Amino acid sequence: MPTKALYRVVEAMAILSLSRTVIYELMRNGRLRSVKEGTSRLIPARAIADYVALLERESMGEAA
Repeated sequence: MPTKALYRVVEAMAILSLSRTVIYELMRNGRLRSVKEGTSRLIPARAIADYVALLERESMGEAA
């Protein structure tokens, strides 16, 4: 799992195996939390872990 505190979008894309468009859509609809530092959009490691946990819950029929 992630070892850094914050990831750039391109890094989150690699970790989650998702496209840039999907990452931004997930951030837009609140499924993947992000923070802004200056002009950069960053994704906390905890947000990535939370998103994976959400997917696991949904796959078991326990949607949040």
